[in-house]
Amino acid sequence: MSLPVRSLSLAAAAEPAAPLRSTYRPSRPLDLIGTLDPLRRGAGDPCHQLAADGTVWRTFHTPHGPGTLALRQSAGGEVSATAWGSGADWLLATLPDLLGHRDDDSGFVPGPRLRESYRRHAGLRVTRCRRVLEMVIPAVLEQKVTGGQARRAWRYLLSRYGTPAPGPGPRGLIVMPAPRAWRRIPSWEWHRAGLEGARARTVIMAADVAGRLEETTSMGHAEAGVRLRAVPGIGPWTAAEVLQRAHGDPDALSVGDFHLPTQVGWALLGRPVDDARMIELLEPWRGQRYRAARLLVLSSPRAPRFGPRYAPQDLRDC
Repeated sequence: MSLPVRSLSLAAAAEPAAPLRSTYRPSRPLDLIGTLDPLRRGAGDPCHQLAADGTVWRTFHTPHGPGTLALRQSAGGEVSATAWGSGADWLLATLPDLLGHRDDDSGFVPGPRLRESYRRHAGLRVTRCRRVLEMVIPAVLEQKVTGGQARRAWRYLLSRYGTPAPGPGPRGLIVMPAPRAWRRIPSWEWHRAGLEGARARTVIMAADVAGRLEETTSMGHAEAGVRLRAVPGIGPWTAAEVLQRAHGDPDALSVGDFHLPTQVGWALLGRPVDDARMIELLEPWRGQRYRAARLLVLSSPRAPRFGPRYAPQDLRDC
């Protein structure tokens, strides 16, 4: 697999606002949209938009500042990347990781239960976006609430404290605030976003140690998980959600997820199971359990509801 070859024109060198361009040529199948989909927090995510022509627009707050990526895949699999903003160089330099360049599934043995799904989703890679706080905060927002509540909070906070994305992206594309901006959000704004004090404090504490969290991308997955869980309010589920996306950990299993045990149990046994049973069922894929769980979810019908629909409490009314 070749690394991206960036072509920088003289005009771009003279004008910092000009876009930078790169091409990524995978040597194995790559599903661009599916690989990056775990980074998207709902269809209305202000940081991640999928255009009608198939272009993926993604923003990141990089170590060098805000940046916007536009990614388009050709029929032959080649990915054309254009980046804007002070973070453009960083975005193109880390593009291979974002597109799963380091993802090694050579030891993954799908077995009869996953063979067809593995074949159908051959281009699915485990992304490694390398922006830890950017994955921590939406995961914290998703703790113990419905997906709709978490996505609404994410959109509200970004609309209030994010910055417009550099470049000509879709209307409403936003870059996540810098760590210091998260620390300065007043208490009433957390309330308006629908967050109670515990989750707000976790976000603020994570922003306080953002530098230490970002260092975890150079650690092993186990060591990175320990440091993530050292932040009060970040438990095994939140750490796994971050390890999957920021670190590219194919074994990070989201234990404690509201839906995943039911989905895995339904796919493998035709009935819902609890976390302990889910872990047992996925043991044959240890080292690749996140990959196996994702393939099971993608290839199986949605599990039927076995109880009354959850009626979420709107914390903004409290």
